[in-house]
Parts: sequence; C-alpha cells; structure tokens
Amino acid sequence: MSAKINDMYYAYSAIDDIKQKGEYGGVVTTIMKYLLEEGIVDGVVGVTEGHDIYDGVPTLITDPADVIKTAGSIHCGTLNIAKFVSKYLDGARYMKLAVACKPCDAMTIRELMKKGKIIEENVIMIGVNCGGTMSPVPTMNMIRDVYELDPKDVIKEEIAKGKLIMETADGEKGFKIDELEEQGMGRRENCQRCNLKIPSNADLALGNWGVIGELAGKATFVEVFSETGAEVLDKVIEAGLIETAEPIEKGIKIRENINNFMLKESQAKKEVDYAGTTGDIIDVFYQYEDEFSKCMKCYGCREACPLCFCEDCCLEAEGPEWVPGGYTPAAPFFHLTRLVHMVDACTNCGQCSEVCPCEIPVAKVWSTVNNKVREIYGYIPGMGSDDPLPFTDHVSKAKWL
Repeated sequence: MSAKINDMYYAYSAIDDIKQKGEYGGVVTTIMKYLLEEGIVDGVVGVTEGHDIYDGVPTLITDPADVIKTAGSIHCGTLNIAKFVSKYLDGARYMKLAVACKPCDAMTIRELMKKGKIIEENVIMIGVNCGGTMSPVPTMNMIRDVYELDPKDVIKEEIAKGKLIMETADGEKGFKIDELEEQGMGRRENCQRCNLKIPSNADLALGNWGVIGELAGKATFVEVFSETGAEVLDKVIEAGLIETAEPIEKGIKIRENINNFMLKESQAKKEVDYAGTTGDIIDVFYQYEDEFSKCMKCYGCREACPLCFCEDCCLEAEGPEWVPGGYTPAAPFFHLTRLVHMVDACTNCGQCSEVCPCEIPVAKVWSTVNNKVREIYGYIPGMGSDDPLPFTDHVSKAKWL
C-alpha cells in the first residue's frame, strides 16, 4: 500500500498495551513511538497528565518506552504546544520532533515557521481533531454545581450528539452543550469561535469522527494532508504496527457533517462576538475601553502568547519615559502596541484570555480585529506556508487597494 495526500483510513494499533490505554485504537501513540524508535525523530512532544485530568503538562519524550504516557486526551489542558516548541525546544533547530497537535497548535506552529522561529524541516505534525477545550477551574465548578458530581470522580469527558458528557465509574451524565455555553460554561470562548476542527494544516489528521460499524470506538479516522504524512503512515503500516481498513462511505459523510455543523456553530458565535463593531482597531478599542481600563499591565497576555516572541520587547524598551516608573500607561496603549505587532498572525488559541487575572476578553478583541485583517488581505493565519504575511509582504494584494 502507498498512501497519498487526501487518502483516508480507519486505523488501530497492533500493539496491545497501546490499544488498551490509547483512545480509539491508539494510533497517535503508535505513530509517535515508531518515529522515536526508528530514529526518524529525536523526540516527541505530547501532553501528559499532571496532578489529575484537569492538569495537562506539555512534555518532551526521548525514550520510546515513555511515549505511552501521552496516550489519551486531556480536554482541560488549555495549552498551546507551539510555545513549548519555539521557546523551550529552540524551535526544533537542534533536534527533529514529532508533535501531537490540536488545530490551533498546528496553526501557530505554521505561523512560527513562516517567521523562522520553528524549523519546518525538523517537525512532523501529528494532528488531532478538536471540538474545543475547557478551562480547568470553571470546568470543575461546572461538574460540581451542574452535574452534581465530584470532579475527582470524572474519568473522561467528551462532546457527543450535542451533549457534553462526563463519565465516572458509575456511568455517564450529559447536558446540552449549547445550553451550558449560553450560561458561560462549557468550552472556552475562543474554541467556540474556532474555524478549524480537523487539522488540515498538519501532516496527518486523526480523530474518532466518522468511525462507524464494527470498528466504532475501536479505531481512528486518519486523513493524509502532506507527503511527509503519507510517508510516515506508509512506514508504520509496513512495520505492522497499525492495522487499517477502508472507511465506510457513510462514515466519511458523518465526519463531514460533524465538521460542517461545528463550523456553522463557530460562525454563529463569531457573528455574536463581532456584532456592534466594524473591526477597525480604534473602533474595537472604543467598544472595549471599560474592559481595558481594568488592565494592570501584568504582562500575562504577552508571556502566554505563542506569537509574541521578541527577546527585546518594545514595551519594556529603555527610552523616553512616556509613563513614570511605577505607573500603568493609559489602558489602550499597551494592548494597542501588541495588537498592531501581531494581530495578523493571531490563531485564536485563547492563551491571552486564559491567563488574564482581570478577566479581560483579550482573545475576543484580537479575534475581532483579526477577522477584519482576513477580510482586507484574504489571509488566514496558520494555513499555507507560502502565503505572504499581510503587514510585511505584498501589501498590494490588500483587497481595498
């Protein structure tokens, strides 16, 4: 068999312990373990469980025997793996990496590749479908107050048939996710706006959507999106480490329908979030001036943002004392500077809002202005590697020029 771009498969691991511990056949774990064992990569990057299922920890693994520690999903691990790769692993300059990534991780990695902060040739992206992640503390409160369960008893959580389901040793309990989110619970706001659920910008995309029939719940749906992905999949199959089957046509359609439904929901959320503003920077800042007045300039958003990478930040530059030491600048200027610098590249990963102690909806503001940038330049962050960057390349391509 020779895999090609756009090929689709049902797949499951031939390794018993991985198949048992991993989700839906353990294919992601099997691929990562193979790449490390064969020396194709020097390390694999995944997420391991920290204190509990609400604590996701980005992890570099160099011992194949430890790869199984990353098996399974942690939906309350609100991380952006791109930051881990670019900042703490030197952007894969000195080692080859296989990275398990959500769509927003993959988008951010792509953006950092364009900016020379991650070396594209040294990274294999094993993408996983994502319907959204949840913030740990609000989720534990929701489980306690709405589900009337002890968060410590929850084994697994998933979104299925429009419900957010919590599984314990005693069974399952679910509520309609749209009703939860209307009350400010459920998935993070940025996830509700996300317009990429299947990571088509990764080398491979894997998930359980569309697996029906005898393999339902036992296999992963795999789609190939690059020559690298095709080569990796071929090698793992030839090694006898995963078994494959042709996907059922109805399953392919179900997967497509799930993706389209989620994208439709995301579009509806964006229309609500962007209402009342033109998307122009000054207009948006005027709309959110009360929110920004709460800013205490803790730099949390800058530190968390995977695309804020300057070593010498102009926000800390020595020079004219626009504001005396010990004072916070007028609310908009700190955020306005950051916005002008990188809003064209924003991937809506939500890290800024996640860490803001003042609960300013930073990601919502960035997403609003980024949407306007998309309209003007036709540029979608984190997708094609060769797309010109809006503020630096081919300004003449702006639709309003």
